[in-house]
Amino acid sequence: HNMPAPRGNEVTTINCFVDVDHAGNQVTRRLHTGILIFLNRAPISWFSKKQNTVESSTFGSEFVAMKTAAEQIMALRYKLRMFGIPIDGPANVFCDNEAVVTNSSIPTSTIKKKHISICYHLVRSYCAAGGMRVTKENGKTNLSGSQKRRLAGMFLYA
Repeated sequence: HNMPAPRGNEVTTINCFVDVDHAGNQVTRRLHTGILIFLNRAPISWFSKKQNTVESSTFGSEFVAMKTAAEQIMALRYKLRMFGIPIDGPANVFCDNEAVVTNSSIPTSTIKKKHISICYHLVRSYCAAGGMRVTKENGKTNLSGSQKRRLAGMFLYA
């Protein structure tokens, strides 16, 4: 209710690439999350972090990463709106796991692990609210993949 009036040109696209290196750490078997966010085709945010949990399935690890991406998109959209920048449409989120893409749009999925269930419901509710749209992207072309994540880090911090 206290947002400034929208000014200037709209942000037409927010694209987010999400990927997980499942059990990539040979010692701890922890997962590595990679998130790359583009605003109007310009990279503005790069996130790479070892997850705190050890997942037995790629489905669970991808949903944990998707939750992190959804939280970052929510924060970005809020920040842009508080600056008075209008936003057009939902953010496009690209993920390489078909089950995660499908379950992000189906409200009747049952998930047994509590922490994955929390991640699922946050992602699902944000998709239903129109904040983001999850789409399948091939793992070889996903810009947040493990090899490309290392290269992106070199370019963004060089």
